[in-house]
Amino acid sequence: MDFTFTEEQQAAAEAAKGVFAGVAPDAVPSPALTPGAVADACDRALWAKLADADLLSLLLDSRYGGAGLDAIALCLVLRESARVLARVPLLESSAAAAAVQAFGGEEAKSALLPRAGRGELVLTVAAHGRTGHDPAELAVTARQDGAAWVLDGVQTAVPWAYDADVTVVPAHTATGRTVLALVPRGHEGAVLAEQFSTSGERLGELRLESARLAARDVIDAEGAWEWLRDLLATGTCALALGLGERVLRMTGEYTSEREQFGFPIATFQAVAVQAADRYIDLRAMEATLWQAAWRIASGAPGALPAAGDVAVAKIWAAEGVRRVVQTAQHLHGGFGADVDYPLHRYHAWAKHLELSLGPAAAHEEALGDLLAAHPLA
Repeated sequence: MDFTFTEEQQAAAEAAKGVFAGVAPDAVPSPALTPGAVADACDRALWAKLADADLLSLLLDSRYGGAGLDAIALCLVLRESARVLARVPLLESSAAAAAVQAFGGEEAKSALLPRAGRGELVLTVAAHGRTGHDPAELAVTARQDGAAWVLDGVQTAVPWAYDADVTVVPAHTATGRTVLALVPRGHEGAVLAEQFSTSGERLGELRLESARLAARDVIDAEGAWEWLRDLLATGTCALALGLGERVLRMTGEYTSEREQFGFPIATFQAVAVQAADRYIDLRAMEATLWQAAWRIASGAPGALPAAGDVAVAKIWAAEGVRRVVQTAQHLHGGFGADVDYPLHRYHAWAKHLELSLGPAAAHEEALGDLLAAHPLA
């Protein structure tokens, strides 16, 4: 394998740096200062800039106006977005569009993908199940009624539910298959209720009550949900890496300026060792991230399916980002607890990313099951 980024992947990362350069991560108040939602909607101005830079169509084929790039390119862009806590559904919309392209019918592709790539249509994914701990595909049932599909069930904590035009909902059938339903916002039988994340962002509980969808709006393809779930988890690892890198830089800058006993505290061994340990965490997060992204992008065969690499990446991302923000809080002293200081927002986002799509313990269990099913020779 070769982890050297291609020219196209590097160009995507550079374009993302340019777009996110003007984003101030402290422009949105801390969730501790703003009860409920931090803001009512995503940053539409930033969304338009991402569309103009062709960063919303990275994974789409040229016939849909895309660049035809892969999961690695997307993760490079997500890494940049997390450094400034960009409030856009970049991961969810890109991953959902990629799943429609890979597994959907021609009618759905033609209707959704060109508009999604131009930023005219926003997609999201209901990936957290009924409680946030159950498999997402078991939270909703799907049954065929003539030419239509009928959905019943509840999905919790749907990101950008009030901003997305279409939500991709995994659902299970009586035969044990998992389908992906493309549910438009405001569709008859689909009801939203407000929820809020630990970062203060507005989420939605999606309740489906005999919601009927045409066959063209349901993707019934083997492996579609597993592929989408792996891409979402890997993208979450990229977000955790970008956030962690920014937090460690903030910590380095602060400890280099903060003096005690006439010396910068960064020169004290206890401080330096803690910072070094967190740097090691970040490098481990990065190595496992690119392994998972490469596996998804290449579909390369191996002893373990892509889910194994994704589980390893999520374990490191969840544990690593938690340790990075905890150390940052400790080394910042009183500033770390100040809700007016940007670190407070980074900490809230880090906790959300740590638990999103499963904490480290859940992925350790999943990895154990995979290893048991694929024993090494």
